[in-house]
Amino acid sequence: METTIPTAVTRPNRRRDRLLTVFAATAAALLGWVVAVPLAGVELTARVGSDVQRVTPAAVAVSTLLAGLAGWALLALLERLTARARTVWTVVAALVLLVSLLGPLGGGVGQAATLTLVAFHLVAGTVLITGLRRGAAA
Repeated sequence: METTIPTAVTRPNRRRDRLLTVFAATAAALLGWVVAVPLAGVELTARVGSDVQRVTPAAVAVSTLLAGLAGWALLALLERLTARARTVWTVVAALVLLVSLLGPLGGGVGQAATLTLVAFHLVAGTVLITGLRRGAAA
């Protein structure tokens, strides 16, 4: 008679992984702010309506956190509603990223600020899309 040794089935901790993804995207965007503003000296300003405002690290962190949490919430909802959650979410997330680029392309004040803001969007979006998609239900 053959003896089998019980093994622990490891289930990925989706919440932890998704939270880490949101924090990683936020950290990446903040690192970009540190490199661009204090180190490279970019005057990071954006047009908000008729006003021009400085883009602060708090604004970068809050907007990235909110985008990440919204993406996570949509993914969790889609996982409950459809068997193709990963595919649907990836398409929606990519479209949201593309639309989000309209903000800096139309609102950055100066070429350096515009390019920096576009880079922030692309970095945060790439981290969020790849990280959240990885653990999504197929």
